[in-house]
Amino acid sequence: MHDRLFEAALGSAPPWFVAGVRFDEASRVLTVGIDFTAGSRFSVQGTAGEHPVHDTVTKTYRHLNFFQHECVLEVRTPRVKLPDGSVHLVKPPFAGKLSGFTLLFEALVLMLARQMPFAAVARIAGISAYRVLAICRRYVALALQAADFSQVKALAIDETSRARGHDYITLAADAIERRVLAVAEGREAKTVAAIAAELAEHGCPPAQIESVSIDMSPAFIKGCTEQLPNARITFDKFHVVWHANAAVDKMRRIEQRADKSLKGLRWSLLKDRASLRPEAAADLDALIARMTTVRTARAWVYKEQLREILERKQINVVRDMLKHWCTCVMRSKVEPMKEVAAMVRRHLEGIVAWAQTRQTNGFLEALNGLFQAAKRRARGFTRFDTIRTVIFLIAGKLDFGTVNPHARQPT
Repeated sequence: MHDRLFEAALGSAPPWFVAGVRFDEASRVLTVGIDFTAGSRFSVQGTAGEHPVHDTVTKTYRHLNFFQHECVLEVRTPRVKLPDGSVHLVKPPFAGKLSGFTLLFEALVLMLARQMPFAAVARIAGISAYRVLAICRRYVALALQAADFSQVKALAIDETSRARGHDYITLAADAIERRVLAVAEGREAKTVAAIAAELAEHGCPPAQIESVSIDMSPAFIKGCTEQLPNARITFDKFHVVWHANAAVDKMRRIEQRADKSLKGLRWSLLKDRASLRPEAAADLDALIARMTTVRTARAWVYKEQLREILERKQINVVRDMLKHWCTCVMRSKVEPMKEVAAMVRRHLEGIVAWAQTRQTNGFLEALNGLFQAAKRRARGFTRFDTIRTVIFLIAGKLDFGTVNPHARQPT
């Protein structure tokens, strides 16, 4: 009766059956013995037909806990003899992708690892953090092998700091589906080449990419021009406005040395006015009223004008308005904003492209927070391939269900 109960719970099907159950009170471990029906024949992947059993070996698999107790499957596993005389070990249908675990146990580890640090998963699952990492790495590799990028036509590329100093990694994502497609070391032109090669391996030839959103890094511009020949380069509004905000703050810091009233206005100048509290908005309005004498106020006005221009959708209108904006700024005495105007002139067509494509890598900027979480999740594991594994785990939208039916993502 107990054996049939465990067979139902495990979902075992002929020729596999539960041969016995024992519980060790000292170690608090439940062991479920699994056997197969005598005379059974088994198939082997890559070989046609079913083959007779040659001999057996005992294999142990860690399974999901039974109540609060560790549970292992002790499986009498057949080895079959093929027509060519070679002997192969049969893999039971419940065996995981990593030696020593069941599919259900690996699915649990995978689910937990997407939500918490490896060390926490290890404590819950009762295995080492290295084994947690090994499971995640194996599943990401297998899911990536099955991933199809053949429909990708728009990319977003951005870099982020991997560690203190100048240790960078670059992420490439599907700008439409907003999923990470490739992760590469560095932020040079050759990094884009590595990304293009990785996309090609998954059915997305470089010539297929029609648009790519990047920051104004010369290395990225060079890499995209060389590696993505048909891609229209777009510099999204958020990067441009970020530079304008930086210019406003730089002007404020220069002027506040002589005008102490500017000292507490940093966030009022950088935030959207509509989101400010009434008192902060009043302070900002008072500053703008001094526009003729305070260059910080003029810098803020230029920044807002730039943002309004980039909200428009008519390409020719945006181009003409940006040219006029640059002319006005270059005639002013707001030196930090002149640097922004010079940048806009250098990258005019890429910025104008935003009006048409509305393509952004802003969501990759948001993934920066996920990346920092990934580093915390992989605490103690600093190798690039580990960080890459965790990024794909949390932002790759990989279909792990193709690898393990128990690991399907909730919809």
